[in-house]
Amino acid sequence: MSVWQTVMVIGMIGLVFIMIHKLMGHHHPVRGAVLSMLCGILTLAVVNLCFCFTGVDLPVSRLSLAIAAVLGIPGVTAMLLLQLLC
Repeated sequence: MSVWQTVMVIGMIGLVFIMIHKLMGHHHPVRGAVLSMLCGILTLAVVNLCFCFTGVDLPVSRLSLAIAAVLGIPGVTAMLLLQLLC
């Protein structure tokens, strides 16, 4: 996938996420969507930073970043559970 296609996919996911927040009745849908995405990505970063203490490592790739951004903290938790099961 080219860089342009990746940017377009990320933009579309962001717009869908903002629309979902708007439909849910949030007063500030853009701020809510951005904060949710940041929380997911920061959670992924914290899990990887704590690797030396916990031994739990999630590989950072486009897919894991997309899951962390779209699903937030529950997405990172689901990736951790899937890693433990496999």
